[in-house]
Amino acid sequence: MIAPIPPVVPPGRMARRPQPSFVLPGGRELRPWRESDADVLVASCLDPAIVQWNRVEPLTLGTAREKIASWGQRWTEEASAIWAISRRDDDQAVGLIGLGDLDLRGGSAEFLYWLLPAGRGGGAALDATLRVSRWALEELGLHRLRITHSVANPASCRVAQRAGFALEGTLRSALLHADGWHDEHLHARVAGDPWPDGS
Repeated sequence: MIAPIPPVVPPGRMARRPQPSFVLPGGRELRPWRESDADVLVASCLDPAIVQWNRVEPLTLGTAREKIASWGQRWTEEASAIWAISRRDDDQAVGLIGLGDLDLRGGSAEFLYWLLPAGRGGGAALDATLRVSRWALEELGLHRLRITHSVANPASCRVAQRAGFALEGTLRSALLHADGWHDEHLHARVAGDPWPDGS
């Protein structure tokens, strides 16, 4: 008889704990989204760069609040982990980072992130990616994390590479954007990969 393969991360490891917050360099932090951040989500759906590279849909304040509430529920269900990237001086959310397609049993997840203009520059996306990666691999216990992005989006490629996510290949015609189908780069980091110097 073949013994079943145990889950990489036992069920309940996320749900039993509140979603953590993390201090980042540059006066920023990662924290759970709040209902009071709804206006930031509404603004994100109107930003041309975010709309270009993410599959967003227009939101009202009401539907933004519902989405934020759903992220809290999805943490409890261990289905995703979504943080606001905020400024510590005024607690203003300026971006989003998280893990979607979260598979605790299989030990993997995929990154998603965006920044509003107020959050761009200064390495916010890189710092947030490194911190969430450390949490996911070293604290939660996942084995593999991936980042996919359009080959026409060099900024995301730089974030992935500088965060130590190896380029594994190109997914042909993998995601439909507003201007048509895009090839995507696939980057990944697995448990035990070296961390970038100074991270």
